[in-house]
Amino acid sequence: MPIPLRPTRLALAAFLAVGMPAHAQDRGSVNPKPLPPLANPDAPSTPAKELFGRATTPAPGPSEAYGGYAKGCFSGGEALAVDGPNWQVMRLSRNRMWGTPHLVNFIERLAGKAPRAGWPGLLVGDMSQPRGGPMLTGHASHQLGLDADIWLTPMPNRRLSRAEREEMSATNVVRADRLDIDPDVWTPEHTKLIRMTAQEREVARIFVNPAIKKALCREAGGDRGWLNKVRPMYGHNYHYHIRLSCPGGEAACDDQAAPPPGDGCGEELAYWFSDAVLNPRKSTTPPKARPPMTMAALPAACRTVLKAR
Repeated sequence: MPIPLRPTRLALAAFLAVGMPAHAQDRGSVNPKPLPPLANPDAPSTPAKELFGRATTPAPGPSEAYGGYAKGCFSGGEALAVDGPNWQVMRLSRNRMWGTPHLVNFIERLAGKAPRAGWPGLLVGDMSQPRGGPMLTGHASHQLGLDADIWLTPMPNRRLSRAEREEMSATNVVRADRLDIDPDVWTPEHTKLIRMTAQEREVARIFVNPAIKKALCREAGGDRGWLNKVRPMYGHNYHYHIRLSCPGGEAACDDQAAPPPGDGCGEELAYWFSDAVLNPRKSTTPPKARPPMTMAALPAACRTVLKAR
């Protein structure tokens, strides 16, 4: 769900109600168990996440994204190879290494450029499910095959084992007080990698922890145009989130509005470090949990995507 530039307590409560992102440090399983079949998969009340979470293969046909980043799906998906010359996929048990060919090609190209930023390669976290759609755990977005999480941990100079990919933690680069980055782990190469990513034409947004945005603002120097795409967001202290624009010619894909003008380093960033955001007052009334999204909330084409064989 989109969060306003100045997040209110109501916005924070709503964000928490729909679920925090799937954290990069959350462990996976070397031997994941298949989900049990649903008793009434065609019932209108069945949560869409239960249906898309059980789709283990992509929908056949040409690549097409339908709907928005937090209410959508896609056909013709591809899986990013588990190992590449400059990348490795993490948390394989989640089966979230899927995306549109547009996203897969982008990650492969970005990984090839990473050494130019002094970054040996990418550790790739969650992308999308095989057919997109809502996820059983974590992300409210990542539904169109156009989002990807990149760990803020450099790829090691060896191939990680399956157990390591499931169990090792990403690097938390944010200080314990959440007011800035941790100088013991943050490097100039972090800035170089995020800058290089933001400068790619296809990138619509990059989401980072507010402390990371503060560091980027401080270290950007005179070339600041790319900072416009880098937006602060709750969490995102172990990874940065890349969101691509809708591919040209895909009318059913709902692009995100352009970010507001400016580098985003002024008052709007300062608000994220205010007491109202860092230490919001506890409400005496707990936020009402939203009912899970059903297929009725998604584009009609997503029913076809879900059932395609």
